[in-house]
Amino acid sequence: MDGASDKKANDVVLLRTAEVTTMADYFVICSGRSDRQVGALARAIVDELRDEGVRPLGMEGATNARWVLLDYGSVIVHVFAPEEREYYGLERLWSKAAQVVRIV
Repeated sequence: MDGASDKKANDVVLLRTAEVTTMADYFVICSGRSDRQVGALARAIVDELRDEGVRPLGMEGATNARWVLLDYGSVIVHVFAPEEREYYGLERLWSKAAQVVRIV
């Protein structure tokens, strides 16, 4: 996820969700400061992983760029605007998932 770091993602969290859901093994959650930055973060992640031969199974929310979801099968990436991240509270919703990494 160097692409997200290069674009100055805020508060990056990696949750191991394998023990609490069959949806994905990991959630990556990060924030951008504006709609433009959220879109840029999502594009950077997609571009970086595509360069490594990995393509998303699905992508949602790129049009309004307030919450972009990138589905890579066993890993789901959530890129939020700050207000949406607070409102949806995925870290609270998945509080039983182990937090592997947090980069503030």
